[in-house]
Amino acid sequence: MKRLVLGFLIGCLLLIFAGCGGAPQGASSSSASSSASSSFATINDAMGRTVVLDKKPERIVVTSASFLEPLHEVGGDVVGRPDSKTQMPDFAKDKASVGKVYQIDTEKVLACEPDLVIINKGMNEKLAPTLEESGIKTIVVDMKSYDDVKNMVGIFAQVTGEKEKGEALVKSMDEKIATVVDKMPKTKHRVAILHSTNQGLTVQLDGSIAGSVTKMLGWENVAANDTPLEKNPDAAPYSLETLVQQNPEIIFVTSMGKIEEIKSSMEQTIADNPAWQTIPAIQQKKLFYLPQDLFLLSPGIHYPEAVETMAKLVDPEAFK
Repeated sequence: MKRLVLGFLIGCLLLIFAGCGGAPQGASSSSASSSASSSFATINDAMGRTVVLDKKPERIVVTSASFLEPLHEVGGDVVGRPDSKTQMPDFAKDKASVGKVYQIDTEKVLACEPDLVIINKGMNEKLAPTLEESGIKTIVVDMKSYDDVKNMVGIFAQVTGEKEKGEALVKSMDEKIATVVDKMPKTKHRVAILHSTNQGLTVQLDGSIAGSVTKMLGWENVAANDTPLEKNPDAAPYSLETLVQQNPEIIFVTSMGKIEEIKSSMEQTIADNPAWQTIPAIQQKKLFYLPQDLFLLSPGIHYPEAVETMAKLVDPEAFK
């Protein structure tokens, strides 16, 4: 009888100890799960980083003016932004300046006391480590291609907590682009895209803004397989001999300067070398200049306008 009682007591004690041992494990798992779910957003940025926002950002600084409109469309606001002559919406004009887009002033950024800085990949990502050391969260965003822009809208919707607004904005852009593409004849034009600067010409590849729009319209970029420049994966060296061999039907020109000066320079370049006259695009007067606000810097949520602009230059009759 005593053995039975002793065995019963030992069994009870083992059950109690087992319960005590299991409780902390369950509490730890619950705590970890609670911690993960308590964060406001987990974002994968263009640098391959996972950025966890513990709460909704209240003081946002952006390093590109192209971020302003899409962020505003999904319910966001900023306390600081870069200077811009062409992409400054009215609601951002009175916000603090953090310098020129190519020369962001870190001290001005810090003076805005941001809890999040949204950075443009390929231009300002070197700012991220310095800001992170100061305890400021950063998200690096790419926005050259249309897919980049749609991804950017999704990220901004996560930042503001307005997922439905982000989805609605992407759907609207998709529909506008589809409308333009549907109007165009299904002709696969052979296109060359030149970029003109004071230093000369380069050729734009598919990763460029104009290259991205060309693909969306179903056309062929004759330079798509050219070897890119070492410091610019979206461009290749210009060669008139190569251009003649590629035989484009249409040539687009993007530029960093004043359009009148670029046109004058291109006309002189073409006049100086008879080889240009052997290219179908020149023979048929299909040399077109693309506006800077849509093709030099990212058009952002105005990508549908960029697609329509390029389409109208090639086939204006389709839009009458």
